Amino acid sequence: MGRIVVIAASVGGVAALRSLVTALPVPCSASIFVVLHVGNHKSRLAQILSPLTSLVVAQPMDGASIEPGRIYLAPPDHHLLIEPDRMRLSRGPKVHHTRPAADPLFMSAAEAYREQVIGIVLSGGDGDGAAGLRQIKAHGGLAIVQDPDEAQAPGMPLAALAADHPDLCLSLPEITTKPRTLCSTISV
Repeated sequence: MGRIVVIAASVGGVAALRSLVTALPVPCSASIFVVLHVGNHKSRLAQILSPLTSLVVAQPMDGASIEPGRIYLAPPDHHLLIEPDRMRLSRGPKVHHTRPAADPLFMSAAEAYREQVIGIVLSGGDGDGAAGLRQIKAHGGLAIVQDPDEAQAPGMPLAALAADHPDLCLSLPEITTKPRTLCSTISV
């Protein structure tokens, strides 16, 4: 299996996700998981991102197998969790007042895939993703935070920076130069 890339975004995150997805190389050996804070509202994120890449972009079903070269989106009102080789959907308690939330995804990815995980916290207005990114780093994975000075909503990046010392704090243009690294099976 290639890398597991987990990405968290909220306010201002759609534009950041568009830039990142556009830069992904095809083929991509990574499996990419995205949490965007949409709550219980219908999400059009798959329709927004799909035209930007030839990778499959979809919301997974509970228990679905993880396949490389796909972008999995957390469905509205469900936490997306990762187990070895499969995904789970949960209507468990809200985390940081939201469901889906990044921390459950990040923490489950860290437990299941350890050093194979790359976590990215993008623009957003709360502290979601900070604890999960700390877990990714503690398990040997790579922790990346969008530079809060350029994030539309700096709360999530600032919380991630305060929670731990991520490996990289980069501007969005710098993050979008990393996709070949994100999609490779070689260590960063």
